[in-house]
Amino acid sequence: MDMSEAIMNWNIAEAKQRFSEVVKQAHNEPQWIYNRKTPVAALIAAEEMAEYQAWKASQKQPKTLGEEFAELRQLLAAAGYEDGLFIPPRSTRRNAFVEMLDEEYPEAAGQ
Repeated sequence: MDMSEAIMNWNIAEAKQRFSEVVKQAHNEPQWIYNRKTPVAALIAAEEMAEYQAWKASQKQPKTLGEEFAELRQLLAAAGYEDGLFIPPRSTRRNAFVEMLDEEYPEAAGQ
C-alpha cells in the first residue's frame, strides 16, 4: 500500500459527523478535508505541526527593502564605488512628464 492510499480524504460533512475519528486518524496520517473535490484543510498530528513550526522558524526571514539597499551599498563600496549609488538631485533629473508635455504642446514649452 503506497502513502496516498493510507491518507484518508473526507468531505466537510463527513469530517463534522466523524470528527473524533478524523482526529484519531490524524495521529497516524494527515487527513484531507475537501469541499467539492477541492482540498480546503488538512488535519495533522500535533507533533508534525510542532516540527513544521520549528522548521519554519529556522528558515531565513526575507529582508526588508531597506536591508536590501544597505547590502547593495556595502557591495558597491567594496567594489570601489565609494559613493555607493549615485542619485542625481531631483532638480537636475529629467522629468518624463514635463518632456511629454513639451513634445505635445511645443508652443507652451518656451513659456
